[in-house]
Amino acid sequence: MNAISQLGFDVTRIRRDFPILSEKIRGKDLVFLDSGASAQKPVVVMEAMLHAMQHQYANVHRGLHWMSERTTEAYEETRDSIARLLNAADRSEIVFTHNSTEAFNLVAHSFGRGVLKPGQAVVVSEMEHHANLVPWQMLRDAHGVELRIAPITDAGELDMAGLESLLGDGKVGLVSITHMSNVLGTYTPAERIVKLAHAYGAKVMLDGSQAVVHRAVDVQALDVDFYTFTGHKLYGPTGIGALYGKRELLDSMPPFMGGGDMIGSVTYQKSTWAETPHKFEAGTPAILEGIGLNAAIKYVEAIGYPAIAAHETALTEHALARLSSIDGVNLFGRAQDRGGVISFTLDGAHAHDVATLLDRQGIAVRAGHHCAEPLMHRLGVQSTARASFGVYTTLEEIDALADTLVRVREFFQ
Repeated sequence: MNAISQLGFDVTRIRRDFPILSEKIRGKDLVFLDSGASAQKPVVVMEAMLHAMQHQYANVHRGLHWMSERTTEAYEETRDSIARLLNAADRSEIVFTHNSTEAFNLVAHSFGRGVLKPGQAVVVSEMEHHANLVPWQMLRDAHGVELRIAPITDAGELDMAGLESLLGDGKVGLVSITHMSNVLGTYTPAERIVKLAHAYGAKVMLDGSQAVVHRAVDVQALDVDFYTFTGHKLYGPTGIGALYGKRELLDSMPPFMGGGDMIGSVTYQKSTWAETPHKFEAGTPAILEGIGLNAAIKYVEAIGYPAIAAHETALTEHALARLSSIDGVNLFGRAQDRGGVISFTLDGAHAHDVATLLDRQGIAVRAGHHCAEPLMHRLGVQSTARASFGVYTTLEEIDALADTLVRVREFFQ
């Protein structure tokens, strides 16, 4: 009996919760290996959103009637679930966003312009998603904040000595780093990063878009200042995500956007803001999506992160062994601590062509620069193909990928 079955993980049963996995693609069984871009949704998420639409839908926070109160309760319960998922000290430290990209822009605008001073610096790493790079470039250009890039090693791990050298002059106000790379699968040493940055007086933001899908996250244990994730990678809907921030930091930051629901009072002369976190949540929110995210979080919690992590480890080890044995396949990222995201190229073939031929056999992988173009330059390639795993991924699907890649290689030869 392996570790997964000891933890009660039954991938066959889990797959029944995802009806789309029984689809045929050009007569072939669907092998979905693109969960890192956006995961499939279990039935409980669809049912939660449909139930809200059929039985209680109304706008939230503003109505006194029964429908509005019920919908508000369901929507706000999601804030409690996110706080529990991340082990936040208080629900007021959870800000709803549309995705991680909005969270980075919120922090870049409200903390970057409202707290950081011109002449201070922000540090990101060479392996960041564009969402954790472009907002800081915009802040640099508009606010006079320096942008520094922490190096990674050839194995795809964060160069901690290189990071410390960037912190040495005491000018860094924020370090913003991925918790798990969406290209290399690398888990960064989050606790070490936070301790190091804090020792030099810098705050830390972690991009948990990939990590929170695969491992339990404890923001209090990490002592991280900001943490973000997006719902659609966590088996929830698109258009909903969350930003965690320490309460004292959120209180010190001005609002990101103005409008309804983020105000205390409004006159023609001035406005005052609602309390944290609502001052960052302007306008009608993604109500149904928020309710769907709550169902997704409860689904993940019911499976349990120990079982999910064990499943991911088995999948990753099997995939690395199978793919590395194929002549002409080049794997990127050799971090000691890595998750279920594997990027690769095939000699003599463009990544887009590889993905197209795999698709003809029903195998869905990602191809391109994965919204991490500077990292592609660091790796010396223009693009890669990427296989990424979810709770429903099987060893047999990885075997299908490997076997089909052998035939794809023969096609190009």
